[in-house]
Amino acid sequence: MDFFKQLFGKHSGPSFKKQLKNILGFLPGNISLYKTALTHRSIREGAAENNERLEYLGDAVLSALIADYLFKRYPYKEEGFLTEMRSKMVNRQQLNEIAVRMGLKKITLFNKMDGSLKVSQIFGNTLEALVGAIYLDKGYKKTNKWVMDYIILPHMFIDELELLEINHKNKLYGWANKNGKTLEFETIDERMENGRRLFTVAAVVNGENIAEGKAFNKKDASQIAAQVAVGKLGLLNADGAPSPEEQS
Repeated sequence: MDFFKQLFGKHSGPSFKKQLKNILGFLPGNISLYKTALTHRSIREGAAENNERLEYLGDAVLSALIADYLFKRYPYKEEGFLTEMRSKMVNRQQLNEIAVRMGLKKITLFNKMDGSLKVSQIFGNTLEALVGAIYLDKGYKKTNKWVMDYIILPHMFIDELELLEINHKNKLYGWANKNGKTLEFETIDERMENGRRLFTVAAVVNGENIAEGKAFNKKDASQIAAQVAVGKLGLLNADGAPSPEEQS
C-alpha cells in the first residue's frame, strides 16, 4: 500500500508544487517536465516516463555551464587543469550529496524495495535530470543562473576542490608503479538489476583482490574499487593530501 501511495500520490497536489518551488526557488512552467525528472526508471520503464533522457540532457547542459564558469574563473589555466576541475565538480558522489542536501531525495520517485539502488548515485542523476527540465522549461540563461545560485555557489567550494584529488585510479597506478607492483581492474561480476547491468569490479594487485566496487557502469565501479583500495593502503591522510609514504 505504501508503494502505491508513493507512486500515485507523491507527485500530485499542491504539496508537491510547494516542495518543488522551495527547492527551485521559482514556480515551474511545465510541471510535467519536473515530474518526469523526478521519476526513476525503477518506477516507470518507459523512455518518456522516467528521467534518463532528461538526465542525458542535463548532464550535457551542466557540463557546459561549469566549463564556461571555469573558463572565466581561470583565464590563465591550461586545458588539463580545467578538465580536471570540471571532473571534480560533476563527480557523481558530489552531485549525489548535493541533491540530498537540496531535498531531492524527499520528492524523487524510486523503488525503495530495490536494494541495488543503495549502491548507485540516483539522486545525483536526478539532479542532472532536473537541470535538463529547467533548461527545457526556462532556457539557457535562466538555467545558467540557477546552476550558479543553487549548485555552484552554495555547494561547490572551489578552493577546496583545487586541492582535492578524486582520480583514485591514477593515484593507485602511481603507487603500484613506484613500488614495482602489477595493478589491474577486473570485472568479477555482472548481473541484471531491474533492467540495468550492475557491475562489480575488483582492484587486483599482484594477483590479489584488495578492494571491490559496484556501479551501473564499469568506469564508476573501478573508481569506487580504487577509492576503497587507496583507503585500505593508507595513501591519503584525513585531509586528502598525499600520505608521508607518498612524499618520501
